[in-house]
Amino acid sequence: MVHDMKLAIFDCDGTLVDSQNLIVSAMNSAFAGVDRASLPRDRVLSIVGLSLPLAIEHLLPDAPPTEIAAVTAGYKSAFAELRADPAAHEPLYEGILDLLGWLHDHDETLLAIATGKSRRGVDRILQRFDLEGRFVAISTADEHPSKPHPSMIEHAMTTSGVAAEHTVMIGDTTFDVAMARAAGVAAIAVDWGYHPTDQLSGAGADVIVGSTDELSRELAQRWQIPERVS
Repeated sequence: MVHDMKLAIFDCDGTLVDSQNLIVSAMNSAFAGVDRASLPRDRVLSIVGLSLPLAIEHLLPDAPPTEIAAVTAGYKSAFAELRADPAAHEPLYEGILDLLGWLHDHDETLLAIATGKSRRGVDRILQRFDLEGRFVAISTADEHPSKPHPSMIEHAMTTSGVAAEHTVMIGDTTFDVAMARAAGVAAIAVDWGYHPTDQLSGAGADVIVGSTDELSRELAQRWQIPERVS
C-alpha cells in the first residue's frame, strides 16, 4: 500500500453529474414498452446507483425475469436515443470541475469512480468535460457486482495502492454509503443528489455536505491538505 497517498472515490450520477431527467424519461419509455404505467419521479430516482437489472427488480418486484430483461433492454435503448439528442445534457453539478481539478493538482491525492453507470456512459461524460486521465480507477456496473457490494471500492484501492484508512467514498445514495461501510472506508454523502439526508444519515454516512465548498473543506481537514481557493 502507498501509505502517504489519499484516495477519493466518486459516484457519478447524482454526485458528479445530474442525469435525472434522462433517467426518468428513459425509464418511462421502457415501462411503456411493456405496457406498464410510469412510476412517480421520486420512486424512479430512488434506485439510482444500483446496477440496471437490480434497479428494475426493485421498481417491479412482481415482474418475471423476462419482463425485467425487456425493461432493461428498453431502458438502455431509450437512454442511448435520448442522449444522442443534441438537446439532451447531463451537466456537472456546480463546482465539481473545480473540485476535481483541486484534488488532481495535489500530489498526494488520487481520484477514482465507482458507479452503477455503464463504462460507455462514464467515458462519454469524461470525454465531454475533458476529464480523461484524471481517475486512476473507474469501476462500473459492467465489470463489478451492483452496489452495495464492496467490489468497486476494493478494485479502486487495489489499483491505486491506497489503504482503506486513507480512502473515502463520496456519493449521494444509501447504496454508496452501504458500499463504503462494507469496504471499511469513510462515507461522505452529498445532499444534491437522489436520496434525502435522513436516509443518508440513517445508512451511516460519516458526514453529509451541502456544497462542493463544504466537500473540499471536509477533505482538506480530513487529509491535512491545503484548502481549495474558491
